[in-house]
Amino acid sequence: MRRSAPTLALCLAVAGITGITGLTGCTAPDTEPPPAPAGLTAQAGSATSVHVMWDAAADRDGVTGYQVFEADRLVRELPAEKTMVDITGLAPQTGYAFTVRAKDAAGNLSGPGPAARATTPAAKAEDRTAPTAPAATTARATGPRSAQVSWTAATDDTGVTAYDVYQGGVRIHTAGPGESATALNNLRPDTVYTFTVRARDGADNSSPDAPAVDVTTPPASGDGPGTAPAGFAATASPGTVTLTWTAPDTGGETIEYELYVNGLPTTVIQFGAGAVPSGRAEHRLTVAEPAGTVWAVKLRARLPDGNWGSFSAERRITLVA
Repeated sequence: MRRSAPTLALCLAVAGITGITGLTGCTAPDTEPPPAPAGLTAQAGSATSVHVMWDAAADRDGVTGYQVFEADRLVRELPAEKTMVDITGLAPQTGYAFTVRAKDAAGNLSGPGPAARATTPAAKAEDRTAPTAPAATTARATGPRSAQVSWTAATDDTGVTAYDVYQGGVRIHTAGPGESATALNNLRPDTVYTFTVRARDGADNSSPDAPAVDVTTPPASGDGPGTAPAGFAATASPGTVTLTWTAPDTGGETIEYELYVNGLPTTVIQFGAGAVPSGRAEHRLTVAEPAGTVWAVKLRARLPDGNWGSFSAERRITLVA
């Protein structure tokens, strides 16, 4: 634990000359700051922006937010769940030094820790041409909470300045222009992740997605077998979406799945007695949305203990007429 048990101070209320008339228990104020954030990095994303990232604080540290400084100037304030930010409005061809301080509920600020430095590239006027997409992407789990993603180099008429790693359509990491692989940490055990990579140039033009790649982190010690549906696939046909997957090993028949569309729970798929598939499962959805609508779909299984298991990989499909 970062903090010791609160020191109790006894406050005595004294009235007149008759002595003590009341006794109140008080807690000494919290004046101990949390530790400085670790793993701070800064990467120029364009001629006028830098992407700053750091490791999440441990729960025991009581962190409620972060303050990002450029030199001694406060530039952003973020809640505890945010551990990355783009600092924009910077000058081209300029060096910057960033620090991050953690803040707790009592308003105590950590020290700044070592600074992360980045230099913005030169501006490229009227650059509207996006880089090519990296041609190939590979990934592998390196532990229950970590993975490595690799990609082939992209090309651009003015030069690639960064590679952005996305998971489920959300950017989670930025790597430098000379990098072709990166380590991702703070993942969850027994979880399927779908990673894509985009190249970016100095004018903030982003390439199309590189081919998506799935990674399944192994269960942590003692967690048992994986609970995510495997081999999840989604296919759109006129008025219909067909989903297929392999049931997780839960020790019995899995009869209930929860389907998410675009990040929201949409329906529960149930298989009746005697209709539970023994191999690949299949479910067809009738859709009324217009052609061209994009869906991001994933599902999870109801486990024998009544809890929901881990999500499958997420698939993006475009509905057709």
